[in-house]
Amino acid sequence: MMKTSLRTVSFHLVCCAVLTIAASMAAQGAEEVAEEQPSLFIDTLNVSVVDLDVFVTDKKGNPVTGLTKEDFEVLENRHPMVITNFYPVVEGSVARSEPAPPVAAAVEEEAPEAAPQEEPPPPPLPEKQQLNLVVYIDNFNIRPFQRNRVMRELRAFLRKHVHKGDRVALVTYDRSLHLRQPFTSNPAVISRALQELETVSGHAVHRVSERRDALEQIEDSTTEQEALSFARIYAGSIFNDISFTISALRDYVDGLAGVPGRKMIIYVSEGLPMRAGEDLFYAVQEKFKTTVGLTQIYDFDASRKFQALAAAANANRVSFYTIDAGGLRVYGADVSERTPSNGIHVDQIHTSNIQSSLQYLAEKTGGKAIINTNRVTPALEKVAQDFRTYYSLGYTPSHYGDGRYYRIEIKVKGRKGLRVRHREGYRDKPPAVRASDSVLSGLIHKIDDNPIGVDLQFGRGTPAKRGNYTMPLAVSIPLGKIALVPGGSGTYEARLSVFIAVQDEDGGTSEVQNAELPISIPEAQIEAARGQKYLYKLDLLMRQGVHRVAIGVRDQVGAEFSLITRAVQVGGS
Repeated sequence: MMKTSLRTVSFHLVCCAVLTIAASMAAQGAEEVAEEQPSLFIDTLNVSVVDLDVFVTDKKGNPVTGLTKEDFEVLENRHPMVITNFYPVVEGSVARSEPAPPVAAAVEEEAPEAAPQEEPPPPPLPEKQQLNLVVYIDNFNIRPFQRNRVMRELRAFLRKHVHKGDRVALVTYDRSLHLRQPFTSNPAVISRALQELETVSGHAVHRVSERRDALEQIEDSTTEQEALSFARIYAGSIFNDISFTISALRDYVDGLAGVPGRKMIIYVSEGLPMRAGEDLFYAVQEKFKTTVGLTQIYDFDASRKFQALAAAANANRVSFYTIDAGGLRVYGADVSERTPSNGIHVDQIHTSNIQSSLQYLAEKTGGKAIINTNRVTPALEKVAQDFRTYYSLGYTPSHYGDGRYYRIEIKVKGRKGLRVRHREGYRDKPPAVRASDSVLSGLIHKIDDNPIGVDLQFGRGTPAKRGNYTMPLAVSIPLGKIALVPGGSGTYEARLSVFIAVQDEDGGTSEVQNAELPISIPEAQIEAARGQKYLYKLDLLMRQGVHRVAIGVRDQVGAEFSLITRAVQVGGS
């Protein structure tokens, strides 16, 4: 199987740097683009809908159905919001909101038997309600035998619960991020990919050994300072590893931003410490009966990184369903036999520490955490309920793209004893950030969403220095599909932003670059121009090989965005 790396690399001026930029009208269009573009003072109306997946359960954890829009109250930063979109989904279909037709009253005379009327099928789910499920195996923070045990249950779970229209992807983290299987609607493909992973090594074996050695060194220490030095060395190593782990997760979550629909990540690991090495500092305390060293725990506190990850997931409508593959934890099993006096207490702290991050990510994003069990299937059956039965609520906030974080509360009015789960907030991304995220999603997941009708053509590459090639590109934009509004001095104005990123055949992805395109057309030519195309030309310096180019075009006035991706062979035959 091809393993596609999702690492983010800097192409500098090799893969994605724009060397020259030229923009002109197409040959058949109006060529009178003003040499000096006047500033465009136009009020634009940007409207976004905040979509919320809401799960309502009773005291026993069973889904509660039959609620209406009027039963919900949505608060944003404690201010009530008007619910504009409402989809009650039951067993994968939009539930009917209209009441059942009344039963006719009985009459004495026998009426002729009427032909039975077939109930129309339930309306299909809109695209924004389609399920995108990611199985994320953290090979760096898991032992192979624990991982394989969970994956066998996952394979059976996916075969049973992935339905038509669902899309599933498989990602692993092995010191770097790898897309093992892009989104597919075929559960057999994912099952085979999971099975192939059983031969891949897991790195947590080394971590268990490293922790045991550090505990032994603390036990052998003769002074508190010596013991603390061992604790700090271990904590620093773990903190560094966790930072890379969280960064990789964050990169992938950001890469899901432009994927339409509901997004769920089943994250499988043996836990991630919220505070690296916390248990070892407590081991020092137990040995030397002092609390002085406990203050050093916060030098290795990763909680802010987890907060940022949860915030990114909420901004991109991603829910985490986390699995601790360590199973039912037996306290003291992973610590040195030479430390019986503090082993159980230290191991309790260790377990709580590595599971707290899994619980945090699930709780903050509206998902679920599966911990302290050797069989994950019963808990996964509860996860499957979230696939098919939920409420989708949407509202339109008064703000747009201000970059601020907004806290969300959802309540069910007049009903006690119900549990309501949902993402706890979101960051209102600026338009340029939204567009950049969508372009990266387009590269990773090969997404095209092109309401403007943008087209991309490649010219013939020419050899450049150091074995690279200069590749000309032309982006054509139909003027009839963008907002052209009266400007000053007898002209019609538009303002576009173009975003571009490139991915090489090894999965290395460039940073997104963008350019502003103000357009000014004389009023006398506006009708003719509406049938023409605006041509934006640029040259890229690229290595030889197969590349995928993603182009995003945002109409700033009309608040419309188009995304297309195209593959191109650079150099060679």
